[in-house]
Amino acid sequence: MADSITLRVTRYQPEVDDEPRAQDFDVPLRENWVVLDGLNYIKDRLDGTLSYRWSCRMGICGSCGMMVDGEPALTCATFLVDHAPGPIRVEPLANFPVVRDLVVDIGDFLEKLPRVSPWIVRDDDIPVDEGESLQTPEELADYKQYSMCINCMLCYSACPVYGLDPDFIGPAAIALAQRYNLDSRDDGAAKRLDVLIHPDGVWGCTFVGECTTACPKDVDPAGAIQRYKLTAAMETIKSYVSPGGGP
Repeated sequence: MADSITLRVTRYQPEVDDEPRAQDFDVPLRENWVVLDGLNYIKDRLDGTLSYRWSCRMGICGSCGMMVDGEPALTCATFLVDHAPGPIRVEPLANFPVVRDLVVDIGDFLEKLPRVSPWIVRDDDIPVDEGESLQTPEELADYKQYSMCINCMLCYSACPVYGLDPDFIGPAAIALAQRYNLDSRDDGAAKRLDVLIHPDGVWGCTFVGECTTACPKDVDPAGAIQRYKLTAAMETIKSYVSPGGGP
């Protein structure tokens, strides 16, 4: 195995550059090193001006998502040896404005996420002194898969619909809406339905499925969207059959 590998990193400093450019760095090629280790090596040893996001290094925070050889990936879980002999292209996530180098502006996602009320909505609050809101293992299993989302936005970067239509609310937001809709403690399904039945909601999805392929936590946002489409269609039919009805 070679001693080093080249990372071809996108650089962009808006105060200097008219457009992004690529810069090559040679980093040690070690069996247990991931792309994030290579970027940290560059930052610590070669060029302290390199800008990128990372936090936990454990595939939990979701902040180190980037394009690696053209595919959205968590750089803390992408091994250098799997992309040898290189060079390995490391670019900012697609479909987002670039702020600097590998840092993208996630403001659009942060604005859209609250629209689906990704929290438990209750018609009546349960007093604390009444104890816990218990669930059966079966009730937990209904939504557990969708609760694994870490907001890494790899699905947005992989989604061709979001790339063409920035008004599309996006796969992660819909998957998280489904997570709470399926929670036995939640009463907010009707509120979320009003948001997601619009053209820029679930019906904007053409079911390419790339969001599920890109997801590092096996959330299956594409499946959540299709499941929600069925729910939306059934609720629309019910509203005609029984006006005033709802989820």
